[in-house]
Amino acid sequence: MSIASALGLGGRKVRYAIVGLGDIAQEALMPGVSHTGNSTITALVSGDPEKLTKVGKRYGVKNLYSYEQFPALLASGEIDAIYLATPNWRHAEFAVPALEAGIHVLSEKPLDVSSAKARGIMAAAAKGKAQLMTAYRLHFEPATLDAIRRIRAGELGDLIAFTACFTQMVDPANHRATSGIEAGPLFDMAPYPINAIRYLFGAEPLEVVSAVATRHPESGFGDLDDTFAVTLRMPGNRLAQFTVSYYANNVDILTIAGTKGSIQMDPAFGFGQGLAHRRRIGDKDSQETFKATDQFGGELQYFSECILEDRSPEPDGEEGLADLLVVEAIVEALKTQLPVKVAHIGRTRRIDPDVQERTLRAVSAPDPVNAASPTGD
Repeated sequence: MSIASALGLGGRKVRYAIVGLGDIAQEALMPGVSHTGNSTITALVSGDPEKLTKVGKRYGVKNLYSYEQFPALLASGEIDAIYLATPNWRHAEFAVPALEAGIHVLSEKPLDVSSAKARGIMAAAAKGKAQLMTAYRLHFEPATLDAIRRIRAGELGDLIAFTACFTQMVDPANHRATSGIEAGPLFDMAPYPINAIRYLFGAEPLEVVSAVATRHPESGFGDLDDTFAVTLRMPGNRLAQFTVSYYANNVDILTIAGTKGSIQMDPAFGFGQGLAHRRRIGDKDSQETFKATDQFGGELQYFSECILEDRSPEPDGEEGLADLLVVEAIVEALKTQLPVKVAHIGRTRRIDPDVQERTLRAVSAPDPVNAASPTGD
């Protein structure tokens, strides 16, 4: 059955199941679904029955499924797409069967925890002729797109260097701090600066020049590296560096510098507030804070448009794969303490700011339902 016939002629809305009811789903995505105009929640999936019932009542969703019942959901005819917000290492588990069944998938980043799994997800999308998008919300955010426009217009001249610091203080009891490197800051936070490096330079990293990981016993994380610092070599003798951490007070900043000017974004990666620029072009300084938008509602609206119009989204599976290839090279550099080449996939598709920019108003989120859940859902 086509989506158009399933929805009827009255209102063209994509029917979503929210798979995984952790904080990112409850606090960030679900509150803004109703104002996208083209998306609606018709099912919920969780490993926590109590949470599932409470969130279902809050949003008036009657189709409630456990993780074990996911195959029944795919066969139910109740959904056209899923928003996937499970822990990182469970993305392929749900994305592959959904895509093979022709159900479209918007997956939180990283696409999974290995390039092999990412390729498996992409193959499932091709097999099921379904749309796949990696949820890079900043690809739709006005301050980010303004920086891209300025760089492409030549305001900064030839780009030379990038640096970013992105840190947060994580509770040692949080599942992200108790599930190894694949849930830690390298997989959880580093995709933000890695993706920013790629979309600001408009190029793919060539090599991990150096990678250092440290752990602080006083953090309470036990056997987990809580802080990473990485240097990447970009084409044209350019360098990009970033630090991510679960054990530093909140920092959210990047700087991109060129021969004619620079842009510092602070905040750079967050949501819930307007991102900001401090620009220096030649010897002239300026500052601008962009109006806060609903970044999650914007990306969902765009993905639903792609589904309804049968066109491929820009931050597709390959975009998620490209970042995972950088992460895997970083992991290898950490093991060998030697430079490591980044596998090259010839990625050439880039953000189209004029098509992708979204300015949905920011929304207020209710307090999340936090029933006990060992999976991090």
